Amino acid sequence: HRRFDYRPKTDPYCQARYTFCPTGSAIPVMKEEDVIEVYRLQAPVWEFKYGDLLGHLKIMHDAVGFKSSLTGKNYTMEWYELFQLGNCTFPHLRPGMDAPFWCNQGAACFYEGIDDAHWKENGTLVLMTTISGTMFNEMAKWVKYDNETGIYYETWTVQASPDKRSIVWFDSYECSKFILRTYQKLADLGAVFKKIQTNYTSIILFSGEPIYLGNETSIFGPLGNKTLAAAIRDFYYPFKPHRTVREFFVDLLKIIDRVILHHQFYLFYNLEYWFLPMKFPYLKIIYEEVPLPVGSKTSFGV
Repeated sequence: HRRFDYRPKTDPYCQARYTFCPTGSAIPVMKEEDVIEVYRLQAPVWEFKYGDLLGHLKIMHDAVGFKSSLTGKNYTMEWYELFQLGNCTFPHLRPGMDAPFWCNQGAACFYEGIDDAHWKENGTLVLMTTISGTMFNEMAKWVKYDNETGIYYETWTVQASPDKRSIVWFDSYECSKFILRTYQKLADLGAVFKKIQTNYTSIILFSGEPIYLGNETSIFGPLGNKTLAAAIRDFYYPFKPHRTVREFFVDLLKIIDRVILHHQFYLFYNLEYWFLPMKFPYLKIIYEEVPLPVGSKTSFGV
């Protein structure tokens, strides 16, 4: 996943149904001698709306919590889409614009408090480690860098097969990846994690070797490939929001025909388009363990 020099302004066309990070605040500077508890937080995606429904499918959202021993204050930190998951996964086909229009930025959100009920009821709230105020402040600097340079949400992991050792063509870039990067940073700073099992959700597409198609200019620009441009727009059209149940099922049949019967998928990744020659089992949602990290030799202790 590519890093960028800066975060671009979002287009007013991109609108979220639910406000991104509504109570967000700056990350505080902790006193060096503080001892801060670090918590693993996980709950079903969209739990506030659907309860444990997506939890049964193991579609989980990850975050990390902190508690200061000196002040007693709790904090939550997470990373998610600015304009909800659908906008990050598929583009808008806007009238008068040849190229698909993406609202696919993601960002970190930090706010005071941990909503115990939200995380405990259908998910996880468990102490993982303790760190010093110094380590927390170093982590905060890293979060700023990570947030300014890793700016686009990516829903899909793309693999060659379900085998655990199979080639990963494209890696996802979503909430759990941010939490994994945060844990690794804390480990490198000296955090020693408890021996607990940590599982994460991945949504995987299965594909043969991807074929590079080009970027927005080379495909949709004045000198672009009009046939390819039409094929990409045609592929994304059935993924639009639906007004009626009938419209949804008609488009679902088109998606099944394209992806499963004709083995086609167009992926937008790092501002470039790729063709995926899809293969069985096409798509899978997995919930598997990723062990907690061990720090590098350059770390310093609590």
